[in-house]
Amino acid sequence: MSSTVIRSVSPAVTLESEASPLDSSLKRRLRRTTRRHRLRAFALTLPLLAFILLFFALPLVDMMARSFYDPRVANTLPETVAVLEDWEFEGLPPEAAYAAVTREILERQEDGSLGSLALQLNHEIAGARTLLLRTAKGLEETPSPAVGSSYQELLTSIHRQWGEQDFWSTLKIMGNSFTLRHYLAAFDQRYDANGEIVARPDYEQVHVMLFGRTLWASALIVVLTLLLGFPIAYHIANSPPKVGNLLLILVLLPFWTALLVRTAAWIVLLQQQGVLNDLLVALGLVADEARLRMMHNMTGTIVAMTHIMLPFMVLPLYSVMKSIPPVHMRAAASLGAPPFLAFIRVYLPQTKPGIAAGCILVFILCIGYYITPALVGGRTGQFISSFVAYHIQQSLNWGLAAALSGVILVTVLLLYTLYSRLFGGDSIRLG
Repeated sequence: MSSTVIRSVSPAVTLESEASPLDSSLKRRLRRTTRRHRLRAFALTLPLLAFILLFFALPLVDMMARSFYDPRVANTLPETVAVLEDWEFEGLPPEAAYAAVTREILERQEDGSLGSLALQLNHEIAGARTLLLRTAKGLEETPSPAVGSSYQELLTSIHRQWGEQDFWSTLKIMGNSFTLRHYLAAFDQRYDANGEIVARPDYEQVHVMLFGRTLWASALIVVLTLLLGFPIAYHIANSPPKVGNLLLILVLLPFWTALLVRTAAWIVLLQQQGVLNDLLVALGLVADEARLRMMHNMTGTIVAMTHIMLPFMVLPLYSVMKSIPPVHMRAAASLGAPPFLAFIRVYLPQTKPGIAAGCILVFILCIGYYITPALVGGRTGQFISSFVAYHIQQSLNWGLAAALSGVILVTVLLLYTLYSRLFGGDSIRLG
């Protein structure tokens, strides 16, 4: 019996052994072909990857590095910073610090970098620019102390701020290349004369208020766009194809209009002598001398931003609603459920991914929006993005601007991470 089994199996083994080299060759050729296709596809994406790396990733990394790495004071006043390392924020620094800063101010005046240093110090020390320029002018006349005098007496005779501990404490802190002072400033905090973290004076506390204003205004815009966008998306998804396509085009129409044009249109509509106020006065609802002020405040920002963000809410909702079979509602009705109850218990739960996607998109876009709040918001309708632009373009405090941007970026990443955990990152669809 064993010989019979061997005879019956041996042909199959022979055929398998004869076929295996052919199969291995085919597999190798298939792997080489697949590898070539992948390399070709990767080569086609190289221009895009290079563009993203050069114009997005590297600038982003550089800007974020500025928020905690600032070596400009250490590079400009290296000897002074080295002397201050051993000073423990007690009283005034030693004479060596005064001598070092005297020499380096004269050197920076000669090489032309004193103005840049003065601007840098002025971000943290009130009047630092005047202090350095006046000191440099005074040292040109008297570059060294008189016999029997000291560098400390020389500098304090030129400007009294050289004899204040707060100034030297801030200079020592700014001398650290790696620092958290920009993030402290982003949360209205600072280092005091003893190197401890304290709150800034009330008249300097603005960033936390702006962050709060940005968050609640963004949340309000999300609610308004959801209330307006849900019935629009429902009507588009449940309309005949021709009507639905026409309505969808109307929703997309704002994307074909420049943002400045849309914002300018709202300025014309909402200003005190604008179309809306004229209509209210003509209808007798508002007196001519009591026209509503809806521009250059938070009202204008909310209205204009709601209009601009509405498509970002409608499209995810429409994408999800289009995939919901109409038979679900008919089945609920056939089981005796009233229309409203069927909508709440059957239809609405299936739209949660669209609601979540629309809310996260609108909220994230609102947090970093700049143009519309800057044009229609005035003083009370500004978002935190306006201060980021101010520090980049006017005050030139790029470290603080980077810190504010970093806080916004972390907020966005946390929101997206939370959304991904709850609904999955691939559930965001725009149609």
